[in-house]
Amino acid sequence: MSKMTTIELCKAAKETTRLIASLSNDEKNSALKKMAEKLIENTSEILKANEKDVAEQTGKLSDAMIDRLKLTKDRIKGMADGLLELTKLPDPVGKVITEFERPNGMRISKRLYPLGVVAIIYESRPNVTSDAAGLCFKSGNACVLRGGKESYRSSKAIVTALKQALKEEGLPENAINLVDDITRRSANELMTAEGLVDLLIPRGGAGLIKACTENAKVPCIQTGTGICHIYVDDTANLNDALNIVDNAKTSRPSVCNAVEVLLVHESIAKEFLPALKARIPQVEIRLCDKAQKIIDGIPAGENDFDTEFLDYILAIKIVRDVDAAIEHILKHSTGHSEAIITETESAKKKFIAQIDSAAVYVNVSTRFTDGGEFGLGCEMGISTQKLHARGPMGLDELCTYKYVILGNGQVR
Repeated sequence: MSKMTTIELCKAAKETTRLIASLSNDEKNSALKKMAEKLIENTSEILKANEKDVAEQTGKLSDAMIDRLKLTKDRIKGMADGLLELTKLPDPVGKVITEFERPNGMRISKRLYPLGVVAIIYESRPNVTSDAAGLCFKSGNACVLRGGKESYRSSKAIVTALKQALKEEGLPENAINLVDDITRRSANELMTAEGLVDLLIPRGGAGLIKACTENAKVPCIQTGTGICHIYVDDTANLNDALNIVDNAKTSRPSVCNAVEVLLVHESIAKEFLPALKARIPQVEIRLCDKAQKIIDGIPAGENDFDTEFLDYILAIKIVRDVDAAIEHILKHSTGHSEAIITETESAKKKFIAQIDSAAVYVNVSTRFTDGGEFGLGCEMGISTQKLHARGPMGLDELCTYKYVILGNGQVR
């Protein structure tokens, strides 16, 4: 692939949008199957590139972040499977949201159509490269991908494979693009590419998201930062609570849907906290004053209830009841995912009604906030804002809509 500047990539992507938007579902699915095939065929090349990325970052990144960066044969197969899953989903392009007829006989329908060029700025997870490209393509969009320097070689190898698929399908390779410039300059160029980028999606840490939302001149989605909470109520099934907290914290602590803060009802804390500490010995526990009187751990610092640790660290606070839990969450949450574990119906209803986050769980791990787990296919990211898209961003969320009016000569 010859190198182009960031703006040249955006222009090249823009030139493909009319064709990509008009592809049939069968044509898109055929290309997605070919992309999955090419990922598998190029597994050894992708792994070699990833090994170089991992070697360069070992000692610089935490073990959890290295895990986030590392690819394996199974993870590459998972990327390919994600593309294949997209072929099983209905085509969002042209989907009728609502339709009605006016008294004068005009038929008005509100339908989904592609945004155009979607730019994604993301950090150290190379699997995002494949997921984002597949979602954009299935929804009729061209994409410009700007990965982090930590995963550049991996992303380059992945995009090379995807472009091979487009070429073999007779489709423009510039429908999928990777920015070669991994300095801040390229990120700033995407943020200000008015007329070329129709939507910018930052997917990464708080610093990246803040930079994009504050500086972007193109439409921007706020995604990802996950200070996720679990509240264990006084009527919780404690065995379920142990399983849920363990899963939400330890199954993959480096992702945005991992729990970072645990709130525990004061009446069950003496029974639950020692059992939890024994269950997750690998997790560093940071405790409020009341919790320190029950189990050993590190005293919680000033910022521990406002930190996305992305590691084996959990902040714990004892609260008097569900109202206190809700109050704490509303004060400290980033609007991502929150869970309550309870058998009390009134507590469930109150938590659902009053928690203002993209995903609200009752007796379920927060780790399910994911496009694949929601049946949306792989997802572009988790939107924590309220306009246009909220929660896992699947195919429908990568579309805008237009009104289509059919008539037979009506005039006003």
